[in-house]
Amino acid sequence: MKYTRLTKEQFEELHQEFINFLATQSITVDEWANLKHNKPELAEMELDVFSDLVWEGALSKAKYLEHISVNQMHLFRLNESDMNVIAVKLKNDRDLTTTLGYNWLRENLMDDDVEFLQAKKEYSEDKNADKFKLIQQGSVITKGELFNFFDKLIN
Repeated sequence: MKYTRLTKEQFEELHQEFINFLATQSITVDEWANLKHNKPELAEMELDVFSDLVWEGALSKAKYLEHISVNQMHLFRLNESDMNVIAVKLKNDRDLTTTLGYNWLRENLMDDDVEFLQAKKEYSEDKNADKFKLIQQGSVITKGELFNFFDKLIN
């Protein structure tokens, strides 16, 4: 398995897609029930293959990632051959994960306690694995509003 297995909730959300996936392999509902009961290791493999397909699709389509922690914000624009990163760091005790801390940042963008950094990073040979690693570290796929806001602000 290349990524991680989808959660029970994600499988429930993608129920129809999973049925279609099984159908492409000529696995009927009855055969799936039989696989789960009599050959659980094969059923597990099917779940893993489907999970990897879903992750591969989502990662290929992702254009932006965000990771917001207590005193830092890392915003990524995922280009074809590299990623641009904007880091926003607070040098004070404000917590960006709270409404109060986030609002403080919005109102004090040019304060001396706010530091902006920019970087460009090339992907490894497997750019989707690079993106997935960021997600495992706490990043989430977004539409890029924060990245674009800060990109305009500092450039």
